[in-house]
Amino acid sequence: MSEQKISVASGPVLAAPAAKHRDPLALIVRFQSLIGLVLVAIGGVIFSPRRHGEILFLAPDNMANIVRAVSETGIIAIGMTFVIITAGIDLSVGAVLGLSSVVTATMMISGGFGLIPTILAVLVMGTVFGMIQGTISSRFRLEPFIVTLAGLQAARGLALVVSGNQYINISYGDGPGLAPPVFAVLGERLFNNTVPVATIVFIAFATIATLVLNTTRFGRYVFAVGGNERAARISGVPVSMVKISVYAITGFAAALAGIVHAGQFNFGSANDGMGYELTAIAAVVIGGTSLFGGAGSMVGTVAGTIMLGALANILQLNNITPAMQLLATAAIIVLAAVLQSLVRRREGLGR
Repeated sequence: MSEQKISVASGPVLAAPAAKHRDPLALIVRFQSLIGLVLVAIGGVIFSPRRHGEILFLAPDNMANIVRAVSETGIIAIGMTFVIITAGIDLSVGAVLGLSSVVTATMMISGGFGLIPTILAVLVMGTVFGMIQGTISSRFRLEPFIVTLAGLQAARGLALVVSGNQYINISYGDGPGLAPPVFAVLGERLFNNTVPVATIVFIAFATIATLVLNTTRFGRYVFAVGGNERAARISGVPVSMVKISVYAITGFAAALAGIVHAGQFNFGSANDGMGYELTAIAAVVIGGTSLFGGAGSMVGTVAGTIMLGALANILQLNNITPAMQLLATAAIIVLAAVLQSLVRRREGLGR
């Protein structure tokens, strides 16, 4: 997992030199998602029920179910990573997913649009929605929490209007009122029925995001804005553009997740995606991205996403109630946040 911290002075944006002696606690925080994933995997093997001597947790079908289940929240978490690295937050992503699933189903079923026009329109819609939130937050210097909370309500309301508060079922065929059969591939598995298509979309999006964050000037600007916004502005970084862009990316990710959701479950609903924003934020934080901004990685976010999915799966296999699953996830989030705070204090960066 790669992590960057950007130091912005009066000159160009440069990567800060690595410390000669790393704090052991800082190393734990840096790799906490990978450590947690390994521990959850070990716990899964130990506590997994057996059937005819087979460890159910390690069964290929169960592994496929885990990665399929986390694909949508994982896509959202990838977009959320950009925002949190800039010390922002986006609470609207779950509602945007619901809106996107409704618009996807409506365009194909009621509007008669083809696959490509529908996908492009929904992705543009999500991107513009994110840009509007980023613009409002940046231009009027409003807290992202407030702006995106309002965005959550707006997106959910729009979804209710478009859907008429009804499920929009997706049936496939070539006639009116039918979606293109190729759209159903999002709910299928490839490679001898082992790898869900939704997971392939998740991995592809994560790969692109990793390259953007770690190898481009825009990625360096993202770290710079989160590390020290004032210094970044003085050094010539287009802070407002960066902030607007990361919210556009998050909107795009939520729309993409909404398309995948509609394809997997063959319907669109205004209630889709409820609570997804919290799961995505949890995956990002567990993945080592600092809530204070300026540090994080996509690899950590992917590991955090899979860790949460694996934890939920092993609890389900042991018939643990959903309430206990939520409590376990909450405990992990708090622990990750506490570790981040301790590291900042030890580095003399506490606020």
